[in-house]
Amino acid sequence: MHTCSIHKELEIVPGDLRDYDRLAVYHYRQVRPVAVKAVYVLRPRRPLDGPGHDAAGVVVYALPGPRVEVRTIATKGVFCGLDRQTELELLNRYVRCIARVVVAPRFRGIGLAVRLVRETMPRLEVPFVEALGVMPLVNPFLERAGLQAFTPRIPAAHVETLEALSLVGIEEDDLVDPALVQEKLARLPPCAGDFLEVRVQRFLRSHGRRRTMPPGIERTRYVLGRLTHRPAYYLWVNPSRISECGFALAD
Repeated sequence: MHTCSIHKELEIVPGDLRDYDRLAVYHYRQVRPVAVKAVYVLRPRRPLDGPGHDAAGVVVYALPGPRVEVRTIATKGVFCGLDRQTELELLNRYVRCIARVVVAPRFRGIGLAVRLVRETMPRLEVPFVEALGVMPLVNPFLERAGLQAFTPRIPAAHVETLEALSLVGIEEDDLVDPALVQEKLARLPPCAGDFLEVRVQRFLRSHGRRRTMPPGIERTRYVLGRLTHRPAYYLWVNPSRISECGFALAD
């Protein structure tokens, strides 16, 4: 199928979560999004040859998370200095978050995810659209759709734990292999093992019930997952809505 002809055969229309449910199996996170505010579906204008005529793709927009540190940098602090209730009210009114973007496998590779995001963001009629995720780091379709990427600050607790791992001979390249790291941990001399154990327990103190996890492969897998999971933040500013809503972003 020719790329241009396929784009001409597809239209973007308002949808609902039933459209997402039909395509959810193709997304790496199959948990249904919550606090959904808008759904748009990319569908054929008329039946195409082959199976899967219902939808080529879907984008789901939800309410934003209440505490996203890098948002302050990206929005130049427009939501700072407010009491918590006022901040939540303004976020829910003026910000939408891209919760899911799914394209059916037979329609991938021709820029439909970019089109879905780029053409639907203005329809939301809010000044800010944001996204958080690790997959866009692999496939930068959000940036191609017009969002700007912001690198989140690495938390101090993460930096301390990474430094402690490096001091006992576990480098950043090792972190993708929990089994390898666990083997290295088992071979540490007692003094190095005790040193690292104190740092790991300190790292886990703010992780709820995980703070009592005993040493072993499951704890190692969890800690490494947290250390390496650093979702990027993306923001699109709607130029036609930013001034109407009373926001002035400093240069």
